[in-house]
Amino acid sequence: MVDLTPNPELTTREAGRDATRRRHNARELTGDNPTVEIELDEQVYTLRITKTGKLILTK
Repeated sequence: MVDLTPNPELTTREAGRDATRRRHNARELTGDNPTVEIELDEQVYTLRITKTGKLILTK
């Protein structure tokens, strides 16, 4: 199981007020495999790290 604890928290200005975003390490999400499935509202997406280190998210 992947630990989804934010690392680190980032603060940004959004619509004139502070908002907090969480940052996750893509390599920690994928582990030894360059791809991982992510589910959102019963839809499954694939997050892939390419050989050149870019991220691709597909449905």
